[in-house]
Amino acid sequence: MAVLKVTFTKTKRGKLAQVLWVLNWVSVVTGVTLFSLGLFLKVEILKRRELMSDDIHSVPNMLIGVGLAACGINFLGGKICYDCVDTTKFLRWKLVMLPYIICTFFFTFCILVGALMCYSMHKELEESLFLGLRDAMRYYKDTDTPGRCYIKRSVDLLQIQFQCCGNSGYHDWFQIQWISNRYLDMTRGEIADRLRSNVEGKYLADSVPFSCCNLYSPRPCIQHQVTNNSAHYNYDHKSEELNLNTRGCRQALLDYYTQIMQSIGFIVLIIWLFELSVLTGVRYLQTSMENVLRLGDPDSESDGWLLENSIAETARYNFNIIKNLGKCYQVDDDPNIDVPTTSQSAQGNVPTGKLPMAS
Repeated sequence: MAVLKVTFTKTKRGKLAQVLWVLNWVSVVTGVTLFSLGLFLKVEILKRRELMSDDIHSVPNMLIGVGLAACGINFLGGKICYDCVDTTKFLRWKLVMLPYIICTFFFTFCILVGALMCYSMHKELEESLFLGLRDAMRYYKDTDTPGRCYIKRSVDLLQIQFQCCGNSGYHDWFQIQWISNRYLDMTRGEIADRLRSNVEGKYLADSVPFSCCNLYSPRPCIQHQVTNNSAHYNYDHKSEELNLNTRGCRQALLDYYTQIMQSIGFIVLIIWLFELSVLTGVRYLQTSMENVLRLGDPDSESDGWLLENSIAETARYNFNIIKNLGKCYQVDDDPNIDVPTTSQSAQGNVPTGKLPMAS
C-alpha cells in the first residue's frame, strides 16, 4: 500500500510543477545563504586562529560545501520541474528523476548534519580555546621571537575587546612569566630573588598586563602587586571587582562563538525544513507523472506518493538488495560443473589408433 497517496489532476500537476520551479530557485538563494554562513563562520575562526590549538573548520567547511551543492542541485531541479509541466518533455527526465531525488535526499540529510554540528561542537571548541589561550599567554613575552611577535598584540586586543583577562581569570597571569627578561633589571635584589626562588628560573609575580584593566574602574588601574593590599592606598583586592576584568577570555570567546553557531544552526534548520518540503513535492511530481505515462492519457488523473509500498516493506526490500550485493557467484554450487560437455564426450569416443600411412 502506497504511503501518503494523493490524487492529482492535470491542472494540479501543472500547478505543482510551477510551484516547485519557483521553490527550487528560492532554494538556490538558500544555498547561497548556506555558503555565506559557512564563509562568515570560517572568517570568524580564522581571525583568532592563533588563540586556538586546533583547526576547527569542520562546521564552516560543511556549510560551504552544502551551500555550493544546494546551488547546483536546485538549479537542476528548477529545470526539471519546469519541463514537467509538459508530459512529452518529462520523458527526457524520466530516467534522471529517481537518481536526482536520491541525491537530493542525501544532500538534505547533510544539511541536517550541518545544523546539528553547530550545536554539538561546544566541547571541542572549549578544549581548543583552553589550549590555545594557554599557549598564547605563555608566548606573550616573546615579542622578539619570529612567528610569535604578534601574540602579545592579539592577546591584548582580545582582552580589551571582550573585557576579559587570562584563560579562566586574571589569576592565570600569576602562574606564568609574561614579562621578557630583556625588561627585567637583574641588578635589583627583589627581581634576582624571585628568579632564584623559582625552580624553573622564571619571574613570577602577582601582576597582569595592562589590557586586563577594567575600562569602568573608578580608580587608576592596579596591575602590579594586585594581591598586596598594603602596597596601595585604600585598596582591598578581594573587594575591588572593578579594578580588573574578572571573566576569563576562554569563557568570553566560548560565549561569543556559541551564540554565532546557535544562530547559524537555527537558520540551517529552517533551510533544512524548506529543502525537505521541496524534496517531498518533487517526489509527488515524479510519481504522478510516471503514473500518467503508464495510463497513456496525459489528461487523466494520476496518483502520487512518497513510497510505493509501506515503510516496512520498503525497508525489507532495500535490506534484501543490500544483503545480496555482498554475495558472489559460487562456482562450486554450479550443478553442471562436473557434467562433460558434448564436445568433450565426442572427443572421448574418438579411437586412438594410428592413421594408415600412404604407400
